[in-house]
Amino acid sequence: MEGEGTATGRQRRATASQLDQWTVQDQVFKIYGAFASIPRSAQSVISIWTASILKVVLYERSRPWLCYWILHSIALLGESVDDELEDNAIDFLSRCQMPHLATTYAAVNSLVTLGGHKALSSINRWMHDAGEIDVRACYTAISVASILNILDDELAKGVGNYILSCQTYEGGIAGEPGSEAHGGYTFCGLAAMVLINQANSLDLASLIDWVAFRQGVECGFQGRTNKLVDGCYSFWQGGVFALLQRLPAFGGEGFGTSDVEVEWVSDSTSEGDDEDRDSSDDNEALHPEPDQEGHQSSSHSPESSTAVHIHHSRHNQLEPLFHTMALQQYIVLCSQEQEGGFRDKPGKARDYYHTCYCLSGLSVCQYSRSKNENSPPLPTSVLGPYSNLLEPIHPLYNVVSRQYHDAREFFSKY
Repeated sequence: MEGEGTATGRQRRATASQLDQWTVQDQVFKIYGAFASIPRSAQSVISIWTASILKVVLYERSRPWLCYWILHSIALLGESVDDELEDNAIDFLSRCQMPHLATTYAAVNSLVTLGGHKALSSINRWMHDAGEIDVRACYTAISVASILNILDDELAKGVGNYILSCQTYEGGIAGEPGSEAHGGYTFCGLAAMVLINQANSLDLASLIDWVAFRQGVECGFQGRTNKLVDGCYSFWQGGVFALLQRLPAFGGEGFGTSDVEVEWVSDSTSEGDDEDRDSSDDNEALHPEPDQEGHQSSSHSPESSTAVHIHHSRHNQLEPLFHTMALQQYIVLCSQEQEGGFRDKPGKARDYYHTCYCLSGLSVCQYSRSKNENSPPLPTSVLGPYSNLLEPIHPLYNVVSRQYHDAREFFSKY
């Protein structure tokens, strides 16, 4: 008779969620083990097929969200679309203007990403009354109004109080009052509060705790407590830290009040210190300690390999609040498909949504220690060869910084 102390006995006591977690961990750590055994020169090149595949798909699919996910991914990779494809996208998106906040956000971000007078002038700068009522709706409305330079006190009225009512006892933000804290809604809630200059009204300490401990031993982020890792949260959770680092309460120089221009937190760490820290962190991330059951522990404790590194430098500026190199490992090694594109986790199929948000999260990681968006990251901040470096994003809107500034200048004139 098999005792409860045997492996079979432990498996019988395991819940379905535990078995799923162990399966994902085993898949991920096999990938990390293989990665650690190959020469550094052969490690982690982002697939050159990603951009070309996305351009082909953009010809074939015409929906605002698909346009945004694909166009933003192409822009992050430093690529551009040809004139015919750009004209077709502008024509399609200009005919999609409808009273729906989420698709309006996707369409506006698509046109901002395309850039230029034709794309930007095609936007009819209007908002609509009545519609979805949740934190995502708050963010999409405020984000669109801000980037189009039509945000005013009337539109922002009541938004702050509503988002405050959605912050849960855990510290994260739910979609609506009484619901569970969620990574996507936490980003949307914080970004909206930054845009209306009410971020300090949130309990930021508990928000940091909740988001920081969503990074698990797989090195990626989960969206909710006790859920599996998912590549898309590389941005939804990682982007929260990009916002927090710029808040004055944490040593950042802020986003400004009237124009919401990003002021990046300076990196006060010397190149040597940065290299030493990253190399040791890499080893920890690739070789997590197993628990007593023989599985790598999924607990999110300060002693784990994904422990939050929080300290103020001599200039009172905040270091990255999450393990940036570990997250890059998960994105590039576990979320990326060899043929191009990105996915939720090993075993899942690639798609345009995960490609967009995995690349966005990867950009956040790479620039997390940069002095400003015009200062390229140190090589030690980029996993693999420096050719893996993506374009920087504006974290409030998740569009490439260059396109954001062009749009901001355009809408300040018209």
